[in-house]
Amino acid sequence: MVITIKEELTPEEIEELKNSIHEKIEIIKENAADEETFKKWERFSTILKDKDSKFSDNPKKASRYVKFDKGLSFYQRFLQAFERDVDIDPGRLMGLTDGIFGMVMTLLVFGIALPEMFITNYSDFITFITTLAPTIGVTIVSFILISSFWVYHHEFIKVNNLNIPYLWLNILFLICISFIPFTTSLIGNYSHFFLSEALFGLNIFLTIVSFMLVYHYAYKRNFLDPMPSKDETRRVSHTFYLIMGLTIIVNLLDFHVSGNFIYLFLLVPIISTFRDIGYRMTS
Repeated sequence: MVITIKEELTPEEIEELKNSIHEKIEIIKENAADEETFKKWERFSTILKDKDSKFSDNPKKASRYVKFDKGLSFYQRFLQAFERDVDIDPGRLMGLTDGIFGMVMTLLVFGIALPEMFITNYSDFITFITTLAPTIGVTIVSFILISSFWVYHHEFIKVNNLNIPYLWLNILFLICISFIPFTTSLIGNYSHFFLSEALFGLNIFLTIVSFMLVYHYAYKRNFLDPMPSKDETRRVSHTFYLIMGLTIIVNLLDFHVSGNFIYLFLLVPIISTFRDIGYRMTS
C-alpha cells in the first residue's frame, strides 16, 4: 500500500495505514531470527497499538506513520532478498567442510617440529622425545576437539537448503576451526605465557559460539533435515553451554595451577556422548 504524504489524512486512510503497519510488524515478528528479536518487535507492536487512538485524535500527525510504513516495506524487501534461498547444493558445503576439517587435522601434526640438528646418539633422541611430550599431548587434545566438532557438525547439521547468511555463518565456524593448529602450536612452544593459553581457549570458545549460531539459524529457517524437536534443540544448546564452561575453567586452571589441566578437554566427547545417551533413554 502506498499513501502520498500530505498535511492531513482521512479516517479511512488512517485505518488502512494502521492495518498495513500492524500486518508488516506481525510478518517481521514471525520471521524473527531469534527470541530476543521477536520480543523486541512484540514490545514495539504493543507500544504502537497503545498509540492507535492518537491517529483519530490527531489526523495531521498520522502522516509521519506513512514514512514509517514505507520504512517497514523497505525493511521487509531487504530482509527477503538477503535471506532468500540460494541455488547451491548443500552437499557442496558439506564437502567443503569435510575438506577443511581433514586439512586442519593434518596440519596439527605438522606443528610437531623435528630438531634443527641431526641427532646421532640414543640419549639425545630420548631427550628430544621427552621435550616433545607436552606438544604431542596438546596436539592429541586438539585433534580430539576437532574430531568432536566434526561429529557434531555431521550429527546435528544436516541441511536441505541454504541461504547467504547461513553460508557465511558456516564459513565463520570453519575460520575458527582453521585457527586451532596455530593456537595449538602457541601452547606447545609458549605454554609459559598466559596469552598463549588465553588465545587457545578463546579459539575453542569462539568455535563453540559459531557452531551454535550455525545450528540455531538453520533451525530457525527450517533448513535442518529432519527437523529436531524443541527438547532435542534444548539438549544440544545445554551440551554446548557445558563445553563453554569447561573451556573457561580449563583455561584458568591450566595457567594458574598446572598445564596438565588442558587434558580436561578430553572430557568434551565424553560429556556429549553421555548427554546423547541420556536423551535417547528418556525420549
